[in-house]
Amino acid sequence: MQKMNIISFLFIFVFLMFSIVTASTDDYGLSTKYYDRVCAQALPTIKRVVEDAVAQERRMGASLLRLHFHDCFVNGCDASILLDQTSTIDTEKNAAPNVNSARGFEVIDRIKSEVDKICGRPVVSCADILTVAARDSVVALGGPTWDVKLGRRDSTTASQVTANVTIPSPFMDLPALIKSFEDQGLDEEDLVVLSGAHTLGFAQCRTFRRHIYNDSNIDPAFAGQLRTNCPQVGGDSNLVPLDPTPSSFDTRYFNNLVSKRGVLGSDQALFNGGETDELVSKYNENYEEFFKDFAKSMIKMGNINLLTGNRGQIRDNCRRINSQ
Repeated sequence: MQKMNIISFLFIFVFLMFSIVTASTDDYGLSTKYYDRVCAQALPTIKRVVEDAVAQERRMGASLLRLHFHDCFVNGCDASILLDQTSTIDTEKNAAPNVNSARGFEVIDRIKSEVDKICGRPVVSCADILTVAARDSVVALGGPTWDVKLGRRDSTTASQVTANVTIPSPFMDLPALIKSFEDQGLDEEDLVVLSGAHTLGFAQCRTFRRHIYNDSNIDPAFAGQLRTNCPQVGGDSNLVPLDPTPSSFDTRYFNNLVSKRGVLGSDQALFNGGETDELVSKYNENYEEFFKDFAKSMIKMGNINLLTGNRGQIRDNCRRINSQ
């Protein structure tokens, strides 16, 4: 009888321990407590550097969030976007969606340097840094927070060709956008709510010129306003805000779409008589739903095609792979 009690106790103990572990991990082996034992100051350090960078330049929050998006859409969230060009690396920085556009690399460098210094060695991957920095940027600009499960590793390759194909284009129509997201395992709700990240930041003239001069699904007065900063010829890098409050995470982006004042053609495509109109209306009318669903979709996107375990590496320098 005593033996049975001991066996029962051991069974219950093992079950409870398993429950504790699985409560904070998922099928990828990620955990919200991944760095707690090896470097408890890793996440506070990332947060501090992000907040400082955003305080110095509010636009930086949108830039860091965009880096995470453009990384995850190219062979998964593996920090491949951070790799510089070498004889063996075809840098994604020179891909059409990124060249003269993607920014914030120096902030990531600073985060990596300060995290490695406080941890005493390189234990935090660049992929995890990108993921956490995106979350902290949203929070710093008034958006929602969410628990980030960690344990990603960094790729040893990059692909400019893939970046050109898989990162959604500002010229896409709705069917193309839906397919682009479906290819990453993301659905229409993810498409609409993650596009809501365009409540932050600016767009270059070259990305919306076609929309304001050629498309009919735009408020004529708004198109005229944008044309003053985006001529038909030249001014490709001229910037306009993606919504009226480009440094605040809010629902003004969706209000713009309902009013046919979307800056990018791909944004306005989400509210143009198609199947995503209802979602746009929902988020326009309910910021709490937007915040909740945005956090959920960011977690989902952050888990695309991850390198974990023995796959990949933890780079010493986010811009280059470790020497073999």
